Amino acid sequence: QFKLIVENPEKPIACGLQFKAVVEYTPKCAEDLRDKLTLLIDDDIVHIPVLGLIPYCGLEIETEVNFGEMIANNKLVTKEISIANHGTTSGIFKISYDGVVLLNIKPARGVVKPKSVRKIRVDICTDVPGVIEEMMKVELENHGWTEVWIKGVVVEQVLKVLGVSCGKVLKCIKFGPLYFGTSKTEQIHLYNESPECMDWVAVLEENAIGGEMGTDLQGSTDAVLHDLSLKNKDVDVSTLVLCIPNQGTLLPYEKTLITLCFSPEKFERDVEVSDTSLVQDYVLFLRFETAGKRGDWLQNLSGSATSTIRSNSRHVDLALMGSVFPVILTFKPGTVINFKDCYMGEQAQVVCTVKNESEFLPVMFSFRKTAHFSIYPERGKVKKKSEKKVVISFSPHQIGTFEMKQIIDIIGTVVDKNNVDVLKTSTKSFHQIQLTLLGVCKSKRKSIVFTVNPGLTPLISNATGQFVVRGTGQLSDTAPVAILKSTQTQIHTHRKNKNSKDDALIAFPNDRAASLRPSEWNKKYRTIFTKTERYNYIDPEFAYTDSERLLKEKNKKHYVDFISCLRQHRLEKEADRQFYIYNNPVSIGIKPAEGLKSPKISVADFVKEKPQPKMLPLDDNCMLTSRKLAAIVSKSTNKGVWSWLSPVPSSTQEKEDCSLTLTHKQLHQIFIGPTTIDFGDVCVYSTTTKELHIINNLSVHIWIQMEIEVAELQETSPLSQVVPPLTKTHVPVVFETTTVGMFKTSFSYKINNQHIGHVLVIAHVMPIELKLSTRELILSPVPGCLAGTEFRKTVRVCNPRNHPAGFTWRPVTGDRKSAFTIKPTKGFVEAYSDVECEVVWHPGFNTPETGQFILCVRKGNSVDLKCSAKVTIPV
Repeated sequence: QFKLIVENPEKPIACGLQFKAVVEYTPKCAEDLRDKLTLLIDDDIVHIPVLGLIPYCGLEIETEVNFGEMIANNKLVTKEISIANHGTTSGIFKISYDGVVLLNIKPARGVVKPKSVRKIRVDICTDVPGVIEEMMKVELENHGWTEVWIKGVVVEQVLKVLGVSCGKVLKCIKFGPLYFGTSKTEQIHLYNESPECMDWVAVLEENAIGGEMGTDLQGSTDAVLHDLSLKNKDVDVSTLVLCIPNQGTLLPYEKTLITLCFSPEKFERDVEVSDTSLVQDYVLFLRFETAGKRGDWLQNLSGSATSTIRSNSRHVDLALMGSVFPVILTFKPGTVINFKDCYMGEQAQVVCTVKNESEFLPVMFSFRKTAHFSIYPERGKVKKKSEKKVVISFSPHQIGTFEMKQIIDIIGTVVDKNNVDVLKTSTKSFHQIQLTLLGVCKSKRKSIVFTVNPGLTPLISNATGQFVVRGTGQLSDTAPVAILKSTQTQIHTHRKNKNSKDDALIAFPNDRAASLRPSEWNKKYRTIFTKTERYNYIDPEFAYTDSERLLKEKNKKHYVDFISCLRQHRLEKEADRQFYIYNNPVSIGIKPAEGLKSPKISVADFVKEKPQPKMLPLDDNCMLTSRKLAAIVSKSTNKGVWSWLSPVPSSTQEKEDCSLTLTHKQLHQIFIGPTTIDFGDVCVYSTTTKELHIINNLSVHIWIQMEIEVAELQETSPLSQVVPPLTKTHVPVVFETTTVGMFKTSFSYKINNQHIGHVLVIAHVMPIELKLSTRELILSPVPGCLAGTEFRKTVRVCNPRNHPAGFTWRPVTGDRKSAFTIKPTKGFVEAYSDVECEVVWHPGFNTPETGQFILCVRKGNSVDLKCSAKVTIPV
């Protein structure tokens, strides 16, 4: 098969010259050939190998594909397998797999071009946790069958609550005993023990089994039942327990620090009870859930069997326990303390014994300052079941009868609930107790001696009279000064001083004691008689200098401006508050009853309407509770179902709402489910519809977009909807297929084009099938009928599938003609229904007593029906 074409030179070849020889290869069969050329060069012999190789394909595939760790979240995880062709011709491959774990292998067969690589897509549905170790066989051209192992691990997304100090799993946190109004904090670690990120949110369970809301567990059964009837059940649990933070995102195998604060308050009771019966024990459950995964409660709405559907809720519960006690302090000699009568400058004392009646907690107290009374010690601490003595002194500063309210502040740890972003605790007063202090201050009798003032008394007399009281023991801080404008008096006016200035002031003659003190530098004084400018002595040791006066005025102006600025800011805040009060669509700012007519009152107006559940606000500081979630769900689900909503945001409000990035708690209030749509057993070529429910419990619009690429779900519509606030709707999910077997896939949806979720679709596709009520039919004559009458009996053809099936009866005949007939010979059986067919045996001479029919189902199965006639011969 090799041919050499060459002309040998007759003469030797000179240096630098060459000649050509051609070797032709003409294969006659598909095999590799080897040969050699012998070259004689003078005395040397050179052998040149000649190879003739046929074209071939060299296919190669990976023998193992590892998906790694995956989360059981109903998603389709895709990996690609490479088939490389290192040959010179195209190669054919074929994949065979009989398991149920690998959902889609595309393509299952095909051709790989030479010097190229073909990608094979393998999909796995992560709906059930477990270890994946599957084997599929791949037939490669010229290489036979190759085993390819698919490995991976599907795990649950696990949340754990760990202790900060020990690092172990916590099931319960005991806050211990507390006083009403105080707070106690504990810290925990929330740990994401999974290989994917997790968005979480904290929810307080109010109706959990085993929960207690302020019950005295130490009391008797009758007392507890009576206490339950007195309590107010509308207590907001979110005010009792604070969780900071109460939402967030955890990276794979990350833990975050969470602070829990227990701040109990007293129940408001309709019946007054003693403080000793106000002991309350709390057992609350705090649930950390995966944010947005709340579609499982809609599972029963889909009509599928809930026993075959695995719950996708991922959460961890943490019990919170605490006991709350009132502050009980007793005082001896009592809460009303009466002091003896005393005179000015004297002091009366009473020793008061403060006793702490609590068996669990100490009490820190602080007495406030009270006029005329002093207490030692002002602050202190009384241990549990112990006493402390306090001395109360009465030191009056004026004459009279005093009844003072002495306030005792009880000091404890209190959390600042106004700023819950950063949980700060401080020690301050959380409770107050009042004591009544009674005391009387009497005056001493003292003789008063009057002396005559020899000074000149003016016609217009001032407070300084003729008689001056001496010996009162009190000295005036200022000397009496009497001044009068000179232009308004005509007393002893002289001719030369008639043109006195208007701003000059007249001094009375008996105020000479004030003339030596510093006077106001910008005012002039004149004598009362001659209107002569009066000399005023300014002592430089006491008077202000010019710079000091300017500095004083500057400081005074600073405080005046500061107070004015505060007033202006307060007025602006009040104006803003009034603006927000009246700037709403309800109040348009008109005066009440101005130009309005009184409405007509009917009997229906007096019928009390049922209170509407409160809408959960979009405040991130507000903690979610099970009662609030149930309230907003009932408010949304009680409305009618909206269908065919707007596919895209159109109005300005819708565009603004649908562009928002929702928080984890807001996503937790949107229900899209069921998360697993199980169509059950469906027939091939049939059309089945299930509803995907969407409930928007928020006060804003949301935009739902679904992405479906599977051919079996292409009839699902609409794929985009704008859901209004507090509205529920549904999307019909249509399933159609022409392939028999297990169907399992998932499709994704987006909320506001940002937040992604997944829905798993499961179906067991069955072939078209009809069943018979019996496979053997025995015909016997009806009693009382004449001889020779036909034998008749019916058989029922049942359709267990959800698709109509066409059938045809085909008799099985041998050498002899059958005596059995059946009607109808063909027809249709509707879904989940049956059809009666009548079989008749015609008796005759030498007719066979047995027969057979075949039920042929169009695009389905075939069933045999054996018939026999039971003939009885009368004796």
